[in-house]
Amino acid sequence: MREAPKRRRDCGAGQAHDCGDSGKRPFAAALAYYAALAPASHATTMPSTEPRGPRQILKALRWSWQGLKAGYAYEASFRLEVYLFLIFAPLGAWLGRGPIEKALLVGSLILVLSAELLNSAVEAIVDKASPEFHVLAGRAKDMGSAAVFLLMLNVILCWGLVLTARWLPV
Repeated sequence: MREAPKRRRDCGAGQAHDCGDSGKRPFAAALAYYAALAPASHATTMPSTEPRGPRQILKALRWSWQGLKAGYAYEASFRLEVYLFLIFAPLGAWLGRGPIEKALLVGSLILVLSAELLNSAVEAIVDKASPEFHVLAGRAKDMGSAAVFLLMLNVILCWGLVLTARWLPV
């Protein structure tokens, strides 16, 4: 019995390969697939294709502001952390004796906000890519949540060490 000839196709990497041997170029095939799905406007606005300069910095600032607005609009935990930041950041700037203490007290709060945005981004991507339950999707979400939790412990540690060093002389 004769074997059927393997078809050859271009999977977007510019080179044809045997379809029966799909394990050799899965990344290139996936990259070509998702590049074909992207709107044409994204191809011209990607940061890596434009020259660097003030215009690119302004675009990056606009995209960052859009991300902050989206986090505030769609994530209740981010809103809560923003409210806490608005209370504790001025307090940390006031309680910190020098620039290093102020940076520790306020910077630890900023790290929590950053991690919460990254966690929300991971959750959004996981929900988009895998709407049904999957163990790896749950693990990715749990790890993002754990990162936020660890940075909250870091806030408690920084504030505790700075403030107890002031009131309990060693």
